[in-house]
Amino acid sequence: MKITFPDGQTRVYEEPLTGLELAAQISPGLAKATVAMMVNGKLCDASEKLTEDASLVLLTSKDKLGLDVMRHTMTAQVLARAIKELYPGAKLAIGPTVDFGFYYDIEMQEPLSSEDLPKIQARMLQIIAENNPVIRELWPAEKVKQYFTGKGESYKVEIIQGAIEKGELLIGECLSIYRQKIQGKEDFIDLCRGPHAPSTGSLSKAFHISHLAGAYWRGDSRNKMLTRIYGYCFASDKDLKAHLTMLEEAAKRDHRKLGKELELFTVVPEVIGPGLPLWLPKGTVIRDELEKWAREEEAKDGYERVVTPILTKENLYYCSGHLPYYKEDMYAPMDIDGERYYLRPMNCPHHHHVYLSKIRSYRDLPVRIAEYGNVFRYEAHGGLTGLMRVRGFCQNDAHIYCREDQAEEEFIKVMQLHARYYEALGIKEYYMRLSKPDLNKLDKYINEPEKWLKALRIIESAMKKSGLRYEEAEGEAAFYGPKVDFQIKSVIGTEYTISTNQLDFLATERFNLSYKGADGKEHPVYVIHRAPLGSHERFVAFLIEHFAGHFPLWLAPVQVVVTGISEKHSDAVEKLVRQLKETGLRVEADYRDEKITYKIREHSLQKIPVILVLGDKEIENQTATVRRLGSQEQKTLPIAEIIVTLLEEIKTKKLPPM
Repeated sequence: MKITFPDGQTRVYEEPLTGLELAAQISPGLAKATVAMMVNGKLCDASEKLTEDASLVLLTSKDKLGLDVMRHTMTAQVLARAIKELYPGAKLAIGPTVDFGFYYDIEMQEPLSSEDLPKIQARMLQIIAENNPVIRELWPAEKVKQYFTGKGESYKVEIIQGAIEKGELLIGECLSIYRQKIQGKEDFIDLCRGPHAPSTGSLSKAFHISHLAGAYWRGDSRNKMLTRIYGYCFASDKDLKAHLTMLEEAAKRDHRKLGKELELFTVVPEVIGPGLPLWLPKGTVIRDELEKWAREEEAKDGYERVVTPILTKENLYYCSGHLPYYKEDMYAPMDIDGERYYLRPMNCPHHHHVYLSKIRSYRDLPVRIAEYGNVFRYEAHGGLTGLMRVRGFCQNDAHIYCREDQAEEEFIKVMQLHARYYEALGIKEYYMRLSKPDLNKLDKYINEPEKWLKALRIIESAMKKSGLRYEEAEGEAAFYGPKVDFQIKSVIGTEYTISTNQLDFLATERFNLSYKGADGKEHPVYVIHRAPLGSHERFVAFLIEHFAGHFPLWLAPVQVVVTGISEKHSDAVEKLVRQLKETGLRVEADYRDEKITYKIREHSLQKIPVILVLGDKEIENQTATVRRLGSQEQKTLPIAEIIVTLLEEIKTKKLPPM
């Protein structure tokens, strides 16, 4: 039996052996660190026997896949067992891995609080110290079902029964269970596909049971609310500590917290409705500035702006294909004059009719139609989060209608526009994610492989020529065409999908979008969907967290506060405020008779970029003392110089210190 390792080296073994046995022959340290293995590209338990020639990768917690296996074992074998021992009446549901850790959904007979988490963590540490073997076994599905029925684990039984009813599991077919062999006690058994680490002792102690949440079984609000227990898990204490430090910083930057403190937006779910935020005056300034900037940048690239209605007859969405396929994500229809109308979930169909408003020649193309359009989508209540996930939002939307020979160049320009926006905002880490169709499973898509391949070639060529970083994801394209998502990272490493761009050939057919060619015949156009700044809601939420509320001067709701050292300076303060406002600056006056240090601290907490202080000397010399947010330094400068400096900073969109 010949085993080939990742570096190309090979070893020959006379007898079958497990991955762990093979690792031990290489070194005892490797055997101790191995948590799983890849055999011919398939993820397996390290305890599985190797019986024939294979390519092999031994995985440790230093590998991404190995760390995921360790996290999975932590939730399915350690957290689950700890809960069952501490709370015998608990019923286990599901326990997957997530970014940075894991969770388990559990029906508790008694409510848990955050005060219970240290006790759960302590019990988990004891289970790891026991170093119990974790063994995979295959049981007939009926036997597994009977076992969990006997244990009162109704959620496990429902999972098995559901798989049988859907045809995903055949009667007599075997399921994998994992048995944790415990000395002097009944073994702990859980239903799981695996793979798992070979023993509890091979798991890292660098974990933290972090918090609790509520979660409906199967994400359906009609089902029982379960207790979700979250945990973080890393390969080392250093990695865990770094993550917890990052979470502390993220909590300080949370857009929901800062949005309230800085009076940017509010949500009143019990009166207005969940997921329908109210933009307060200061938040509206940020929206307006972003929209103004987008208009200016898009004008440079030849976009024409339109305004379209948010309410539309249902036939438009049957034409577009959103009905019936997207119906669950749309608000319920309303009856008006005997006809059904919908709040629009997207702007595309309206823009197609703008394009159709007149006959187009090949000389007219490309046509670039842009709109900051309000849309409404029905998001599940449990998924709504501040401004990040909402039901009503305003998109930086546009559609480009072009000839086939123009499509690649237009897509490159779209990607370059993204880069201009992001780099101007100091977003250094961003990349594109190309979601490609799986051409072997065309039932998921429009069954026209030649069009898919042509669209893919155009997008891939454009992405390569753009010079921007990108990754590929097989089988994740939208139903009407390949899509490119822009992923951006904030300064603390939080990653967001901020924009989706698509090449659409379904709309061309459904709306009969065409142009008259040089040959006098009608030809189909290519449609590019793009939204570099995503929605106001999601993008502003990102910017709040990215800048921690310390916005660049051009975006700041209040750019300058002018205050006097004492009340006797109020007239001079009022005069300077008037002078600054005449230049277009957003200025507020602080006339309060408070200590100057108190006022500076208060305005700094409100993230005001510039504080100008006037005293006797400043008034006499027509100067002001300048205090910048984030700096302990202060300078006394002529007022004329201050104005020129601030206006130049706004014009160039200079970034604050990060």
